[in-house]
Amino acid sequence: MRVTPCQAALAGAISLNLLFLYCAWRGPGGAPASCRPPRGIPGVTVLLRDFEDFENDLAGTARSFASLPVPVLVAAETAPYPPVPLPAGVSLLPLRPAADRPPPLAHPELHVRTRHVALVPDGTRAVPGLLERMRDALEEGDGDTRLVAAPVGSVPLRCLELQLEPRAWTARYGPGAPGVCRAVEGTAVLLLRTRDLFALPFPLARPVPTALFVQAAFRGWGLRVMPVAFPAARRPPVSPHGRWKTENLAETRRRRLMRDLGIKREVLADGRERWYGCGKETARCFGTVHARTPQYLLAGRWTPPCCLRALRETARHVAGTLEAAGVRYWLEGGSLLGAARLGDIIPWDYDVDLGIYREDVGKCRWLAAAAAGEPVEDAEGFLWEKAAEGDFYRVHYSRSNRLHVDLWPFYPRGGVMTKDTWLGHPQDVEFPESFLQPLVPMPFAGFTAMAPNNARAFLELKFGPGAIENPEYPNPAVKRL
Repeated sequence: MRVTPCQAALAGAISLNLLFLYCAWRGPGGAPASCRPPRGIPGVTVLLRDFEDFENDLAGTARSFASLPVPVLVAAETAPYPPVPLPAGVSLLPLRPAADRPPPLAHPELHVRTRHVALVPDGTRAVPGLLERMRDALEEGDGDTRLVAAPVGSVPLRCLELQLEPRAWTARYGPGAPGVCRAVEGTAVLLLRTRDLFALPFPLARPVPTALFVQAAFRGWGLRVMPVAFPAARRPPVSPHGRWKTENLAETRRRRLMRDLGIKREVLADGRERWYGCGKETARCFGTVHARTPQYLLAGRWTPPCCLRALRETARHVAGTLEAAGVRYWLEGGSLLGAARLGDIIPWDYDVDLGIYREDVGKCRWLAAAAAGEPVEDAEGFLWEKAAEGDFYRVHYSRSNRLHVDLWPFYPRGGVMTKDTWLGHPQDVEFPESFLQPLVPMPFAGFTAMAPNNARAFLELKFGPGAIENPEYPNPAVKRL
C-alpha cells in the first residue's frame, strides 16, 4: 500500500503525542531519562503563581528574581492579559491543556529540573542568598519538616496550628504552639522539595498557601518559619474596581479549592467560621440515598456539617410550628437515639424523624395543605409536602435543598400506636401509647423538643438492648461503624 506524505506526517504526529502521553503517565521518578528531565539538579526554581491579570507586579517580581542565578517560571492557566513583558529567560507555563499544544506543556513538573522550588507571591523582591538559606533550613530540619516559609514585607508571619477532621469535612486553625507550625498567616515565600510539591494532588491550586498548608497537614508535614524577610514592592493602591474583582476571584478560588480538598467548614483562629457546603439556594451535598447508606459513608466520611446545620434549623422550625399549632409530636427513631446519646443529630444521620398524632394534622395549615396533595412553601422558605413513598409528610429545608424532616402520622388502636406506612426500617414497629402520655421535653439539636417519657425503653423496643450505648450506621449490612 502506498503511503502519502500527508499520511506519514499524520502518523508521525500521532506517535509523538503518544510518546508524550506515555512520559506523563509514568509519573515522577518512573519515566525513562530520555523523555523526562531529571529532578536532581541542585538549585531552586522560582514559580510565580499567585497574581491577578488585571493589576499585578508580575514583570517587576520576575525581573527581580531573574537577576539571581535561579530559573524563574510563571505558571498560569493562560497567558496574562493584558500582556505582561516578561524579562529574558523567564518562561511562561500554561497550565490549561489546549488542543494545539503537546500534552507535556500542561504538566509543569516536566519543566522544573531543580531539587527545590519556591512559590513566590506577586510583589516580592529578591534577596541574594535568602532562597539558599531557606533550602539549607529545609535540608537541616527533621524529617517532618517539608515546608519553609519566609515573610514578605515588614509584617511578621503568625504561626498557626492546623487540624484536619476529614470525617467531619472540617479544617480548624489555632495559635501555633512553640515549635509547632502547620500554617502561617501573612504573605510568605514558600519553599519545598520539587518532588514533594508535585507529589501533591493539587500542587498549584490557588490560593497557593492555603492549598499547600492543607495538603501538607493531611500528610503530617511540618513547616519552619524563617526570621529574615523578603522586601515587598512599593505598589500604587489597588483601584476600587480592582479590589472588588480581587475579592470575588479570591472567594471563587477558595470555594473551588475547598471543594477539591473535601472541606466544607473552616474554623479560623479567632473563632470565626467559613462555610463552603450547601445552603438554601443550592442542592444538598449528597444525592439519593440507597439502602439507608449515603455515599459519603462509603467514602469514610460523616454527614457534611452544612447539612447538619440545615437539618438542625429545619427541625427547630418544624417543632416550633407544630407546637404553635397544637400538634402533638415526638422525636422518633434515629433522631430520638441522637437526642438520648448526644443531645443532637447523630453525626452520620441524613434526616430527622418526628412522630405526630394523625388526628392533629388538620391543626397545622402547612400539614393540612400537604395532606391535600399540595406542596406548600411557608413564610420562611421551608417546603411542606406529602411523601411520594407513602402516608407521611416531609418538610424540606428549601425547594432547592431537599434536606428534610420526616413527619410520621401515628394513631392509637387498642392502646397501641400504629401507622399505615411501613418502610421496613428497624425502628418501624408499633409501640404502647403510654410512652406518649405524657410527652416530656428533651434537649435536641440546639433546642428543646418533645420526646417519649421513657426514651431508653422506647429505643430498646425499637432497636434492641444497648441501642444508646452501641452506636451503629443505619444499615450495618452495607457499612459498619
